[in-house]
Amino acid sequence: MNIMNVEQLSKSFGIKQLFDKISFGMSSGDRIGLIGINGTGKSTLLKVIAGLEPADQGNVTMMNGMHIEYLAQNPPFDSNATILEQIFQGNSAVMKLMHEYEHALLLLSAQPDNLQLQQQLHNVSAQMDIADAWQLESEAKRILSKLGIDEYHARMGDLSGGQRKRVLLAGVLIRQADLLILDEPTNHLDTQAVEWLELHLSRTNHALLMITHDRYFLDRVSNRILELDQANLYDYSGNYTYFLDKRTERIERQQATEDKRQNLFRNELAWMRRGAKARSTKQKARIDRFESIQSAKPTLINSDIDMNLAGSRLGKKVIELNLVSKQFGDKTLVKDFTYIVQKNDRIGIIGPNGSGKSSLLHMIVGLLEPDEGKIETGTTVKIGFFSQESGEMNPTLRAIEYIKEAAHHVRTADGSLISASQMLELFLFPPDVQWSPISKLSGGEQRRLFLLRILMDSPNILLLDEPTNDLDIQTLAILEAYLEDFPGAVIAVSHDRYFLDRMAETILSYEGDGKIQHHVGNYSEYLEVLKLRELKAESDIKENSNKSNSTSSQAFVPEVDQKKRKNLKFSFKEQQEYEQIDQNIAEVEQELENLNESINQVGADYEQLQILTHQQLAVVAKLDMLMERWTYLTELAEEIEQEKAK
Repeated sequence: MNIMNVEQLSKSFGIKQLFDKISFGMSSGDRIGLIGINGTGKSTLLKVIAGLEPADQGNVTMMNGMHIEYLAQNPPFDSNATILEQIFQGNSAVMKLMHEYEHALLLLSAQPDNLQLQQQLHNVSAQMDIADAWQLESEAKRILSKLGIDEYHARMGDLSGGQRKRVLLAGVLIRQADLLILDEPTNHLDTQAVEWLELHLSRTNHALLMITHDRYFLDRVSNRILELDQANLYDYSGNYTYFLDKRTERIERQQATEDKRQNLFRNELAWMRRGAKARSTKQKARIDRFESIQSAKPTLINSDIDMNLAGSRLGKKVIELNLVSKQFGDKTLVKDFTYIVQKNDRIGIIGPNGSGKSSLLHMIVGLLEPDEGKIETGTTVKIGFFSQESGEMNPTLRAIEYIKEAAHHVRTADGSLISASQMLELFLFPPDVQWSPISKLSGGEQRRLFLLRILMDSPNILLLDEPTNDLDIQTLAILEAYLEDFPGAVIAVSHDRYFLDRMAETILSYEGDGKIQHHVGNYSEYLEVLKLRELKAESDIKENSNKSNSTSSQAFVPEVDQKKRKNLKFSFKEQQEYEQIDQNIAEVEQELENLNESINQVGADYEQLQILTHQQLAVVAKLDMLMERWTYLTELAEEIEQEKAK
């Protein structure tokens, strides 16, 4: 069913044309990823569609009665509202009722003996029963928990920027919408939260229009890609992998067209230089054709980037951390961490938000002092630090002036020089944009400029703190290509799984209480090790408890690595599990249904509601794990049958 049409939409910003007479439609089953380099107008297009910004021309028509939920990159919020009050803000009757209930509950917690407030809460609770709104509150708390928020009555004004973004994302997800419009929803989410959001959006019935730089996320969630490129919109019916193939074909066609235009231009130019005379109609037509070819705007083609730059000389000693510890208040960020960074290391640092990853980088670069232990750097070390904040950028400087403050030229590995202007072009700043004041650049363009400024300084050690936030996919591809040949060590904090798989050869993972574990391999290889470790732990528990028929233990029977199977067949334990797993899933689904019924009937008993909500979260997690196990066993059974049939 068609839910939206965009027709001949145009928008400019000053002299820059963001999009020019673009059109597309959207149906209820579409999950669209909108991509393009920073500054092309992606966020502006979302705002126009959401009705928050006018277009210069064109129309956006929606299905009658359609409800849209929009999450901006920096969404507005009520600093005095609690987390739940913020989530339940909205225009629908049930949202207003939830907001009223949370407000009454908060007042009563401060004045528990106030009879008037007790009666008010009772009246609201009765309306909640009628509207069947209790399930909505428990679902909101479940989503908040998945996004790493477990304090539901904290004030929005007291939260960090990342925490606020997660709360506002939860609010968009909980409110019923026909179309979700999300601008960089994975920013400020750790890897576990991103994976949960990926699964959640894949299972919902909402139509989805989103901007994201997370390529794994795009590949697994989207079924359609829109690319905004030089004011034009290109439509691809498939996920990100499909888009890459088709975009390559499109660029090859455009390049062939441009090559033909250039050849024709050279021929016509030679004819003009021989002394063309406009005496005849035929000659006049040819002159007109030459002028038309000359004035045609050539297609800008992004080719592979050669980023093999020379770095500063790096000695044998790089960075050594010896029994480093750091605390903030009662929270331990790093505890007794020892590591020796080698010259060509590629290290990815992962862990939950707030665990201390950025603090570790700040200690390495010298912006923070460890409480205990030592950090020593070699005398030849020259660190380039790409922080989450872009530093002090003078908004009146032009982009090229800002880059030339670092260097006018950089030297490549073969000894040749690349000018600041050429480097800007490699980083997707065409000549006309290079002379734009920094204040006129988008937030993503400013981040890209800040990254280039760091690289222009020829560091031999790179520290990158969430480099994928606010950078577009093409810039990330350029950065990844640069890092492949970078002549020094790279240490990156990131939640971007694709980036970590491309860049990292070692993973440092925060395991809680400041403990940091070392794993050899990229992120996907780290996940395999983690899964095997968890399966072994569950297997040990099962054997020790001798509960051969236990539902919880059956869900975690260790699987044999398929790559290592000599004969494709079930193990004895897998066969037992496969025979029982449908019944186990049915039992857990019934348990969840009973809990949901209890939550609906608990009324205003807030303490009991909290207990039931926690139980519900545990059962949902158990069901998710069983479903993942069911998928594995079912696929294995199909492979075994196929093997037998051969």
